Amino acid sequence: MRRATWKDYRFSPEEHERELVAIVESLAALAAPRPGEIDRVLRRHPKNGRSFFSRSELIAGYRLLAGKYGWPPQGALVERLRLKPVRSLSGVTTVTILTKPFPCPGRCIFCPNDVRMPKSYISSEPGAQRAAHHHFDPYAQTFARLRALDAIGHPTDKVEIIVLGGTWSSYTEQYQRWFLKRAFDALNDFDPEAGVTNEEERGIDFESLRDTVDGRRGGNPYNRIVSDLARRRDPEGVISARESSGWNELRAAQASNETSGARCVGLSLETRPDHVSELEVERLRRLGATKIQIGYQSLDDQVLALNERGHDVSASRRATWLLRRAGFKVQAHWMANLYGSTPQKDVEDFERLFADVDFRPDELKLYPCSLVETAELMSHYEAGRYRPYTEGELLELLVACMAKTPRYCRLTRVIRDIPGEEIFVGSRVTNFRDLAEREMARRGIRSQDIRAREIRDHDVSAYSLRLEEVPYRTSAGEERFLQFVTGEDRIAGFLRLCLPEHEAFIAELGGSAIVREVHVYGGAVGIGEREAGRAQHGGLGRRLLERASAVARARGYPRLSVISSVGTREYYRRCGFFDGDLYQHRML
Repeated sequence: MRRATWKDYRFSPEEHERELVAIVESLAALAAPRPGEIDRVLRRHPKNGRSFFSRSELIAGYRLLAGKYGWPPQGALVERLRLKPVRSLSGVTTVTILTKPFPCPGRCIFCPNDVRMPKSYISSEPGAQRAAHHHFDPYAQTFARLRALDAIGHPTDKVEIIVLGGTWSSYTEQYQRWFLKRAFDALNDFDPEAGVTNEEERGIDFESLRDTVDGRRGGNPYNRIVSDLARRRDPEGVISARESSGWNELRAAQASNETSGARCVGLSLETRPDHVSELEVERLRRLGATKIQIGYQSLDDQVLALNERGHDVSASRRATWLLRRAGFKVQAHWMANLYGSTPQKDVEDFERLFADVDFRPDELKLYPCSLVETAELMSHYEAGRYRPYTEGELLELLVACMAKTPRYCRLTRVIRDIPGEEIFVGSRVTNFRDLAEREMARRGIRSQDIRAREIRDHDVSAYSLRLEEVPYRTSAGEERFLQFVTGEDRIAGFLRLCLPEHEAFIAELGGSAIVREVHVYGGAVGIGEREAGRAQHGGLGRRLLERASAVARARGYPRLSVISSVGTREYYRRCGFFDGDLYQHRML
């Protein structure tokens, strides 16, 4: 019997044209729908007389019938129907993909040991389930995610690829090149109406593993189990040979993406501080990365040692300097409630993140430790040496940390979204950020971090904004955080400018001031399009670049360089930058 594919379950708008037209006309008559009004419209016009149309079905029907009925191809109505609009309200659409399970160089006692997943991830997490469904194939993960996002109304022309999965730097270079090349291939091939190709070229099915890890026993058998399965399922090395690519193949896929319909406007990889060297930084850049997620976890050497982190604070200092000097955006991971810490020590440790010029990350994931059964930390809990914080303690801690986060940093995540059933003991609340923000409002304080101030879907006139400059010191030199803000202090766009004071270890950056990031907020607007009231494509990016050029010129730098992503190269060329080997440059 033929196996059913996604095409067998495709929705056919033509079969429901009467109901869809009635729904669209009813929604168009609502100037500003109140909560529940869209559902009431759907209830009046059910699908097949029985059930609601899904948002993806409504959007598919709208797109198909728009020409016939003279509706605009996208516009406000699709925005009303869009599911989870926050996914593209930061100006780009994010696509997260996971690498395959692979031996990890770390022995952290707090880390989950789910042998069906890359280290530190849990198979019940939504993104992990999507990756496992596609056998961790990067092409299939990327293509399917783009199709799903397009179906619920999100633009897919400007995409940030976020690669998760343990320590990226520990995977073989051949696998890294292949993984990213296939992700770029998916972006280049993407067509919402097409199915995922090469579905049969899949890797090892780690879902078939029945082994489990009991953290109480210690010993961390994750690496052995994962390696043994790979050897059993691929004894001839067929899969390993296929998961390999050369630099020329990757560069060709990147070059195609410069003008493709779905462009990579940001590429994030994650690694450990002790794996960051000058050679590694240059290689990360050659792979196309623009942002590096790096696990500090703590800035206390004693806590790092107790948790068997495998590196000290000095490694985090050096890694941050190397990454910032090379122009990367630094997204740090920091953990509270680690073995050996206390709420008071955590607050003091968090303060060091921004008081010490060696750190001051651009973005931060604030992860209180969650106790899961596969982690070696279980043995310390059962021996009475470790105690998860209460929800009250966590709330006080997060309020204190969020209030101390500076204006140039973005709190990307506050608490990790681990499914409650996976947490052995401790808080299972996943919306702690909302709780903390409400508590801060009750106390009359507000988080100043970037995410709390993003303009999101508010209309804005580009010329009603004021330019604010936030200078601060780092180990690499002076940073200028240039931001356009509204009268209510909502941020519409920003630029990170590094004015280095040390010699560059990447020759191409010698003598350059460095633009490390340009980001314009508001709902994502298609490449080359303009929408009234939207910050994107209103000239803010160019204005920020001109101000950065003026600052760099006044400080005596002969050149301005930018760590551009593959999909933004065309934009920077239009702004007067020329291509180098790893960066783009403008003479001042």
